[in-house]
Amino acid sequence: MACFRATHKVVSKRPELDASVPLRGIYLQFAAMNDSFLPAARFHFCTSEMNPAERRDAWKEIAHRWVDFEPAPDVPLQGEMTILTSQACTMGTTCSSAYEMRTGARCAHPDDMVVLTLIQSGQLVPQVFRRKGAGDLSLCAPREEGRFRWAQGTRQAFLALPRQEVYAALGHDPATLLVTGNSTLAPALIGQMNHMALLLRQPHLVDEVEFAGLLDATRALALLTLRNLGRQGSSKAGAPRDAHEGLHAGRRAAALRFMELHAHRADLDATAIAQGAGCSRTRLYEAFAAQGMAVMDTLRELRLQRARVLIEQSARLHVGTVSWRCGFASQSGFSKLFRARFGMSPSECHQQRAAQAA
Repeated sequence: MACFRATHKVVSKRPELDASVPLRGIYLQFAAMNDSFLPAARFHFCTSEMNPAERRDAWKEIAHRWVDFEPAPDVPLQGEMTILTSQACTMGTTCSSAYEMRTGARCAHPDDMVVLTLIQSGQLVPQVFRRKGAGDLSLCAPREEGRFRWAQGTRQAFLALPRQEVYAALGHDPATLLVTGNSTLAPALIGQMNHMALLLRQPHLVDEVEFAGLLDATRALALLTLRNLGRQGSSKAGAPRDAHEGLHAGRRAAALRFMELHAHRADLDATAIAQGAGCSRTRLYEAFAAQGMAVMDTLRELRLQRARVLIEQSARLHVGTVSWRCGFASQSGFSKLFRARFGMSPSECHQQRAAQAA
């Protein structure tokens, strides 16, 4: 029997979970066993921690409760899943070996959910719409018949919501459809889900109460996006002028957030930024080109602006330290770029600011 590993609390015994109940029911059992009930709890599961003979059944039970799936032939099944669950919804991120997923085989479940899926890397080939790649967000209705082929190593973030809530937001019964490009709020939700997935993989950055608040905020934003999607679907006038505009905006926002967090890294390049934004390098370039921007030029400008703030706020100037903190590989190169951008050297900038303060 597979077991969740609780990351919010050390558990000394292996809980005996009833696999016949829904995923949320497993969480409630687990919380009861530990004599505590949290507003949101984080669980992590990895097939590598199990006997190979048990992996398929365990992965099916935990990661694919609402659908049927079949691992790709001649490919060892490997899967990793991290979830944050509450009584209202479940947010998670998964990465696995290639497999085929079929929906519609199970018409009803005690936990009748609809799933928002965001591809972070890799690709999905569905029957119902075009090939999905990194940065694409879709709504999946497990009741609806469909077949999906997940590529090897595809990583996704997902948000499972009760069908009734999704119905109320859309104004009609949910069906499998592409959200990206069809809702003007999709980029905001994409950015939120990408950031949540990052936090789920780095739980030391957020405590239990903050996780619960973030999960509630993600759920609220998702319902707002679906409400916007339903309204735009009923009125062509509200549809975006460019189907790619929202997708580009979401990728730019995710890339800029990643740049801000990692601007201090001298080795930061377009490949790393694309991975951090959950898309390919080509799509990253397209997203910035849509606004007449270049990826590395944007990163350089962000670093230079950060350096200027540090120089102006520092009581004493250490050009080498500033250049290192802002991700420049050499002090001389940084000084040349700074002068070209602001028309003065770092030392002159510091002296000018000191004179103004005096």
